[in-house]
Amino acid sequence: MEVVILAAGQGTRMRPLTDAVAKPMLPVGDRPLCAHTADAAVRAGADELVFVVGYRGEDVREHFGDEYQGVPVRYAEQAERLGTAHAAAQARPHLNSDFVVLNGDDLYDEAALDALFDACPAVGAYEVDDPRPYGVFSISDGHVTDVVEKPAQPPSNRVNVGAYHFPAEAADWLTETELSERGEHEITDVLARVVDAFDVAAVDVERWLGVGRPWELLEANEWKLGELERRIDGDVRGDAELRGDVVVEDGATIEPGVVIEGPALVRQGAEVGPNAYVRGATLLGPDTHVGHGVEVKNTVVMAGTNVPHVSYVGDSVLGPDANLGAGTQVANLRHDDGDVQTVVKGERTSTGRRKFGVVVGPGAKTGINTSLYPGSVLPTDGWTRPGEAYRGPDPSSDGDA
Repeated sequence: MEVVILAAGQGTRMRPLTDAVAKPMLPVGDRPLCAHTADAAVRAGADELVFVVGYRGEDVREHFGDEYQGVPVRYAEQAERLGTAHAAAQARPHLNSDFVVLNGDDLYDEAALDALFDACPAVGAYEVDDPRPYGVFSISDGHVTDVVEKPAQPPSNRVNVGAYHFPAEAADWLTETELSERGEHEITDVLARVVDAFDVAAVDVERWLGVGRPWELLEANEWKLGELERRIDGDVRGDAELRGDVVVEDGATIEPGVVIEGPALVRQGAEVGPNAYVRGATLLGPDTHVGHGVEVKNTVVMAGTNVPHVSYVGDSVLGPDANLGAGTQVANLRHDDGDVQTVVKGERTSTGRRKFGVVVGPGAKTGINTSLYPGSVLPTDGWTRPGEAYRGPDPSSDGDA
């Protein structure tokens, strides 16, 4: 069975992190985001993986090569981003029978994918409290009868998570969709055609996460780091103390006086300490450095980034090759205990999180003794002055710490 993984998007809502890394290749645990989907697809029975690539497609090609986990890999290029049906249609030359389409920037529970692969045609359906922001299914006797986008009065609370098992006939239908009102070719139009012609099973998805914004990358890492099993392959020196499910990869170094509380992953080439404290679903990427007296909590630190001296970073995402000056302090909690807001595509947006720190873009730097407000975003190659209290673009409303 061919499995099409959509991985062409630019990830504008994830900026500035995606200025340097394609969104499907952002780190989640010990592998890129889309590798979790590829791994689950292989375990569910994929005979071939077809990645639809576009923005920074070379990152995807370099990671997966021509064969992945013993399964052949093919690539299709989406030069223009004209919607999900348009993306999947680029894979048409590789489709010879029934096929599965998955989003490369979503995480699915593996049992659901197993069930999806076993049923054809079928779609993944996830239950939410408020379905109005989603595509919502009408379901009768376990079969989908309709899908409605962002309805004011939802027909159910089971929503579309972008996981489809299509019959062979739908391969041609991918190329026959009309432009929607928003100027895209929608894969839900293909699904509607399949629903008209077939009984389409609604497969229950117990756990799902669409990873489109920085705090969702944090949540994705909380999920996958929570599945770690303790493994210490690197160099742990002196009286360093590792508690719980901590993974220290070969080539990583933990200096004396360090305390790491799992779940935490310290990747190859990373250096921690001396006298640092790492806790709470933290990923320290390859060749990162967390130095003396630093505390890092529930944070993603991407490859090549340094937090070298007497700093605090909590509930944050640090892009690659950034550097936080000595004494940098990240605030991650509002004084009024409200949800932290941040700026996405120029608009202030709630993260839905009581605790959220900062997003630091690739190559950015802070001056010594910088204070970063909750939800602030430091752009790619941006910087702060020594002693600056940095709020980022579009300052927060009253109540931010």
